[in-house]
Amino acid sequence: MPTLFDTLFDAHTVLDLGDGTALVAIDRVMLHERTGASALNSLAAAGRPIANPAHVFAVMDHIVDTFPGRGDATRMPGGTAFITETRAAAKAAGITLFDVTDKDQGITHVISPELGIVLPGLTLVAPDSHTCTQGAVGALAWGIGSSEAEHAMATGTLRVQRPKTMRIIVNGRLRRGVTAKDLALHILAAHGAGGGVGHAVEYAGSAIEALPMEARFTLCNMATEFGAFSAIIAPDDETFRYLQGASYAPADWEGAVAAWRKLRSDSDAIFDSEIIVDASTVRPMLSWGTSPAQSLPIDARVPDGKTGERARAYMGLSPGQPLLGLPIDAAFIGSCTNSRLSDLERAAAIVKGRHVAPNVKAIIVPGSMAVKRRAEAMGLDRIFIDAGFQWRESGCSMCFFAGGESFGAGERVISSTNRNFESRQGPGTRTHIASPETVAASAIAGHVADPSDHA
Repeated sequence: MPTLFDTLFDAHTVLDLGDGTALVAIDRVMLHERTGASALNSLAAAGRPIANPAHVFAVMDHIVDTFPGRGDATRMPGGTAFITETRAAAKAAGITLFDVTDKDQGITHVISPELGIVLPGLTLVAPDSHTCTQGAVGALAWGIGSSEAEHAMATGTLRVQRPKTMRIIVNGRLRRGVTAKDLALHILAAHGAGGGVGHAVEYAGSAIEALPMEARFTLCNMATEFGAFSAIIAPDDETFRYLQGASYAPADWEGAVAAWRKLRSDSDAIFDSEIIVDASTVRPMLSWGTSPAQSLPIDARVPDGKTGERARAYMGLSPGQPLLGLPIDAAFIGSCTNSRLSDLERAAAIVKGRHVAPNVKAIIVPGSMAVKRRAEAMGLDRIFIDAGFQWRESGCSMCFFAGGESFGAGERVISSTNRNFESRQGPGTRTHIASPETVAASAIAGHVADPSDHA
């Protein structure tokens, strides 16, 4: 019997092309300013109209400045052209644009679910590897290249090699203070960065059902670090509560929910592979190396072994060195992984009444302007500012280095982002990825700290 992935893939198959490849109908296309203008202008130059402009959306998120009072200026050399050209191309194409100063602006994978652009049962693509984040609502969402974005816009379809299916069952209960970010790093550490290659992953089990919606986004977000084609979670009442009232929610809400309740894997569905995780074994995690898979429980020590030599050298670490107590130079909370309201609430609970350690640069970047407004209405901004954090406008910001703002060479940063590759947050910067709680606790302590010690 079919898995949820099979159901969605088959429902969107326009033509079976043989050899496991199909022409798949695409319901939504999201663009961002780093590649959006290129795709739109290429289509226009070829004289090809967009098949359904109402289902294509462009977002200013990747290189926009996040300092208060921002405009089109960006710290990326030549970056302003990406913004102005995407704006012009989007206007000419007649698609919806969430511009720099738009009230709904934010990171693509944050605002799409917030606004109900992505919905259960839909297919959605974007030229960004973390598009899999949006599978948390029960959609089939995956990252593509710029030329594929052109094809999807012009034809409403894409040629797709059908992936295998994998189910990751997480049963039991996560310990107090253990988050979806810790769970994602736990899975990566246990099964490697290539553990999901060639597979569409479905997360299931009692621990997944207990996760709030924003935690599900975090978990699905890091499926790309696992090498997976995409990730998905069957929609349920938690999903429906999250989407109800969204700007792009269906007019016939009850009818939509009735249809969405049927979107789940059959009880006897057969997956190509399966991983079972006991939620109670997951601990607060921290990456020590230069791959998200090089992660350990926060109270562990840096491992020995030849395979980790380069990572240890880059990170300035020695075998047997404790992770707890590593001095840090900066702390960053943001990105499409961990920049939603619940992330900020949990971090603020640790920060409240305390202050960032001397010589630590601490930055908070909300995932969307809607998140920023809600956080400010709750007074979270004052908690962070009073504690010594910078409070920014929304955007991808220092999740990655795009030739603009960065952390310094050799600086050790603890970050709620998704990648710790060499120079990911700046040339020579050493990044440790962790949950927002761990980042907040470490910023206060001035070194890698266990968030449970600061709760």
